[in-house]
Amino acid sequence: MTVQHMIKVFLADDQTMIRQGLGYIIKLQKDMQLVGEAADGKEAVRRISDTKPDVVLMDVQMPGCSGIDATRDVVRNLPEVKVVILTTFEVQDYVFEGIRAGAVGYLLKDADTEVMLESIRAAYRGEAVYRTCLAADALVKVLSSEAKDSQEKMKLLEPLTEREQEVLQQISFGLKNDQIAETLYITEGTVKTHIHRLLQKFGAEDRTQLVVIALRGGLVK
Repeated sequence: MTVQHMIKVFLADDQTMIRQGLGYIIKLQKDMQLVGEAADGKEAVRRISDTKPDVVLMDVQMPGCSGIDATRDVVRNLPEVKVVILTTFEVQDYVFEGIRAGAVGYLLKDADTEVMLESIRAAYRGEAVYRTCLAADALVKVLSSEAKDSQEKMKLLEPLTEREQEVLQQISFGLKNDQIAETLYITEGTVKTHIHRLLQKFGAEDRTQLVVIALRGGLVK
């Protein structure tokens, strides 16, 4: 993979050892490039704006401002940046607030190295990476709190077909195209066609944005 196609990763964590350890692992990857680090929330927002990474691993509890608030600022100003919340704490409220802030993933710091690396790659591909058992409950909480208002505001270019709704639901579970095809008993090519149509109808740029819009609109459960 050439340099211009490497995944640019930014680390935001107030623990030096965590940043050094993760940074070392990321630098060993042939498809990744560590473009910056920050030890507090405000510094992270500022440096992310300067470095424009593809994926950010964002700690929750940091001085300056929390990782949740920093995520909200980053996503608002740089919606193309994918933020994965990285934390020691498996707390539903953190997952819930992370989703609402626009994070595409929630990963625990004790996750295996390969899980962490694949989560970065998945986020870069535009996939949701909520790798915690509390994610499902948090997603339900997001839906129950926002669905009614969002549905009234959401205006799709065209209504969804029954099959498109099924594909959308599977995407929200984080399934890949081949897994969706197997689950719905359709070909992978058909899945790709439905996803293309969903992106058009939602005016979304990628799968992550599609899921976020659908979650906030109460169109998946």
